[in-house]
Amino acid sequence: MQFKTIKPKDPSLVSYFILSFLRIVLVFVPQLGYIHPDEFFQSVEVVAGDEYGLEVTRTWEFNTTYPIRSMAITYFGLKIPFSLLRFVSMYTNYYLGINLRGSYITLVFPRLLMVALSFVNDWSLYRICRSYGLQYQFRLLTLASSYVMLVYATHTFSNSIEMALCSLLLYIVSDCMIHSNTVIYQREFLEEKYRKAQRTVEKVRFYKLKMSLPSHSLNKCVLMATLCVAGVFNRPTFILFGMPLVFHWLLRGMGTKTVSFTDFNLRIMIFVLSAIPSLILFIVIDSIYYGYLTMAEIELQDIGINNFVVTPVNFIRYNIIAENTAQHGVHPFYTHVLVNVPLLYNVLGVLAIFSLIFMIYRFATNDYTSLPRAQSFVGLMLSAIFFPIISLSLINHQEARFLIPITVPLVLLHAPKLKVGLSANYPFKTPSRLKDFLYHNLLCPAVSPKYLLKIWYTANVILTLFYGFLHQGGVYQLAEYFSRQVDVRSSNVHIHLVTSHIYSVPQCFVGLPSTETLLVNPDNGQKYRRTKQFFLYEYGSLDLDQLYRKLKLLVDVCEMRAISANQRYRLYLAIPSSLSEQLNDIFQNRTAALIKHSQVRVFYPHLSIEAMPKVFGQHPCGINTDVDELDDTCPIYALEDEQNPFSVGRMLKQFSSVAHQFGLILYRIEVRRIK
Repeated sequence: MQFKTIKPKDPSLVSYFILSFLRIVLVFVPQLGYIHPDEFFQSVEVVAGDEYGLEVTRTWEFNTTYPIRSMAITYFGLKIPFSLLRFVSMYTNYYLGINLRGSYITLVFPRLLMVALSFVNDWSLYRICRSYGLQYQFRLLTLASSYVMLVYATHTFSNSIEMALCSLLLYIVSDCMIHSNTVIYQREFLEEKYRKAQRTVEKVRFYKLKMSLPSHSLNKCVLMATLCVAGVFNRPTFILFGMPLVFHWLLRGMGTKTVSFTDFNLRIMIFVLSAIPSLILFIVIDSIYYGYLTMAEIELQDIGINNFVVTPVNFIRYNIIAENTAQHGVHPFYTHVLVNVPLLYNVLGVLAIFSLIFMIYRFATNDYTSLPRAQSFVGLMLSAIFFPIISLSLINHQEARFLIPITVPLVLLHAPKLKVGLSANYPFKTPSRLKDFLYHNLLCPAVSPKYLLKIWYTANVILTLFYGFLHQGGVYQLAEYFSRQVDVRSSNVHIHLVTSHIYSVPQCFVGLPSTETLLVNPDNGQKYRRTKQFFLYEYGSLDLDQLYRKLKLLVDVCEMRAISANQRYRLYLAIPSSLSEQLNDIFQNRTAALIKHSQVRVFYPHLSIEAMPKVFGQHPCGINTDVDELDDTCPIYALEDEQNPFSVGRMLKQFSSVAHQFGLILYRIEVRRIK
């Protein structure tokens, strides 16, 4: 009796599937982390406002007079799915009593679409590895374990869509390159055989074989052109990521006998012509969305050049002016290379930078034989990584998320070093004691993988927790809390929310109907708009003394309206709890203060970089923070522990104080009534 040998599964592949499942699970948990306002205000906030008729904040980028953000990709990626969700919600709400339009669904549903899109990166990496005979198991594991995939790729950033499009374009170009190389080699081989053939029968046979070879010069041209147009309309910076890839596609076979400069020009012309249909489609979608083109004008055929808007052109015209980009933050030219690349990819990013420096050194020392060829796989990956990094470094506003489209080529090129080490062979030409020490204690395969993998996994776990759950984590919880408060409040109560030292609150999670929508009374046909009942005041990182004066002024206005128009109100303040001690001091120092604050709730976890927690501070002893309550805070240590700084009581209170500061605290602001 024979037994079939069962080979154990590759542990890297098993770990990859576990991490892929974790990527999906983290969407449903959900991640409360809030990386940047653009993840909501350039996508979900706008679409939820349009589709559900909610009160939202439309940023200046969607100004109809000069729009710089295209809605074409957002329309297909979010608006249509939201329309389907709204349709399904009507039936689930009617038959099952399940509302699919709450804050949780509004947060999770778009991210579920994004996590599905994120696997385009995994698939592209896998297909490239299979095409070139590379080991894909560990590369997939490295990709899946990166916090870029666990956090950035699952959030509703246009950069995440850009990453998927770049990865897909990279696969198409790399596949076309290897296909062209194979066909060109076979064509040149058959031509050589044809020339050397003596008999007519042999010449005919070789000629037929040569003519039967598949085409390669314009292979997948339409698909590539459409992807490039979609990428540019999604984010015009796609030009910087797609340009080196398209150039390598155009360069295929140049220098060989069968591909000439004429083929290069023909490829350019066909590529441009292939982009025209999708270009027209996207322009028309944006023109209709922003009101430049109407159906009435189309029916009357009254269409001119002013009926169209090209949002990528507006985007480039705006960002090419340094003063405009400086309004969003000015960074040194080296920020991407020295800060953002290591922040996104830690040891993998550092290895990529040092490999570039090493190649520049070889070029400077005329060691050209060690450099990769321009038309090679390594040349493609290097240009896909460093051309956009260098180009984006010329812009004075630099954020880490701008670089995430380089993830797949970076993993393809450098991920194996995490497993096999920094240098498989002795890298130095002339040995010495120092070089031997560096190789045997830092670079050799027996040593470097041990610490490289530990750093890689540790850094990604920490950054996943930080950006996925801790950073600005209370903002969504705050919005979700007020969505419930709005439902249970009286109809004649206005809610005023003041925020400071936190990111902007996406109002789509509050779920209030829009006050801009024009409604019609079915009884008398009179048109009207809803009265605004939720007011949001966001003061950025305003000094707390000035914030107190803003609160005092707002209370005065609300009290006047309460007296003159019998308008009831509730006023709230949301700030990081790390500022609660300072805020309490300000309220207590106002001896003639006419307002008081009382703690309503603390949302955990939350961390604002603008208000970092303090190691030494006061410990909150109670919920009531009215200034009349003198014992609302207490020292870290008791008087009997003053001489013993390491007592258990002091250490516990110290830990409690620090933990309390990782929250977003909500206060109720009221007038101090004379008893």
